[in-house]
Amino acid sequence: MKFIENLPESWQEKWESLGFSSPSLIQEKTFEYLKEKENVLGISPTGSGKTLAYLLPLLLTIEKGAGNQLIILLPTQELAVQVAEVAREWANLLELKVGNFIGGVNIKRQAENLKKRPEIIIGTAGRIYELVKMKKIKLMNVETIVLDEVDSLLTGEEASFSSSLIHHVPKDFQLVFFSATANNQGAAIQKLAGEKLLVIDVTNEDRSKGEVDYLRLQVSPRKRVDTLRSLAYVENFQAIVFFNELAEVGNAEEKLLYEGVAVASLASDQNKLLRKAALDKFQSGEIKLLLTTDVLARGLDLENLSAIVNFETPLSLESFTHRTGRVGRMGKSGTVLTFVENSQSNSLKKLEKELGVTSQEIFLWGGQLVTEKPKIVEVKKKKKKKKSKR
Repeated sequence: MKFIENLPESWQEKWESLGFSSPSLIQEKTFEYLKEKENVLGISPTGSGKTLAYLLPLLLTIEKGAGNQLIILLPTQELAVQVAEVAREWANLLELKVGNFIGGVNIKRQAENLKKRPEIIIGTAGRIYELVKMKKIKLMNVETIVLDEVDSLLTGEEASFSSSLIHHVPKDFQLVFFSATANNQGAAIQKLAGEKLLVIDVTNEDRSKGEVDYLRLQVSPRKRVDTLRSLAYVENFQAIVFFNELAEVGNAEEKLLYEGVAVASLASDQNKLLRKAALDKFQSGEIKLLLTTDVLARGLDLENLSAIVNFETPLSLESFTHRTGRVGRMGKSGTVLTFVENSQSNSLKKLEKELGVTSQEIFLWGGQLVTEKPKIVEVKKKKKKKKSKR
């Protein structure tokens, strides 16, 4: 295949060793345009190989030893660490250096690391912009800036950091944007990229997503934590549990830990070490449930994750899309289970309709998830016989 033949021999060997056969649609359709330094907005479903879609062609454009040339911005620390790890695997084969710069880490140590002049800089927008203002990251040689999960990076405080960084680059450069749900930031993206922006959207063509079962469980709000406890004891069940509110995460974790359930939480206000510890425990199987908000809903690829739970109906289609995108990645199967009460049924149905899926109602019975409503048999008490009077 032409895509594979265009890769260096060391990359071809790595591609095969990872068990890849053909490239995903987004990888194939964006490769040449990115390599030729076009401004590109790539849109494809979650789990369709977007990270390698931009990494491979862009790494091939980098000149070894020529300083900071490629900057990749991510919305969360976990995602920045993950992308940096993937980038190093491929960059090392070309003898290129990757620097990872995120918040929650000693900035003086990061400034020291920049003296090694990594060609590729990957990190969170806020920390990278801070290092630029300190004149530790040199922008004069920057050829490309990537905004991964661009709709998140152009929302709130991240938008200020991202746009300020882009406007600090002193020369013409390539701008690359990727996400599964970038359409709602179209105007902002166009403003940053100018007229020369190539949009490649394979959402309706991509078939890389595995089979995902969408399930719903009728649960009243006061019974949700108890239901999580029961799920934790279902055999072979492990899941990320998404909450709409951070306060709910803490409340649920406290109750579940008190009852001896193997859980941990992941929150945006935790330091890097706590967040890493929670992820490591989850991936090792030490904990059954990882409680979080949408901080973990974007991009993060957790190996062998087979289920996610929505503690309640997600607040938006964007949230629903990114949460469900944690499973069914690159052909693997998965399960999405949503707790729903009667008053939220219509909201969930609306989200499912927009996403083009339909959920099946299931029941938690006898320590198992079952599809048929259990029949509750009433046991009638025997009436006591009246003693006859003599």
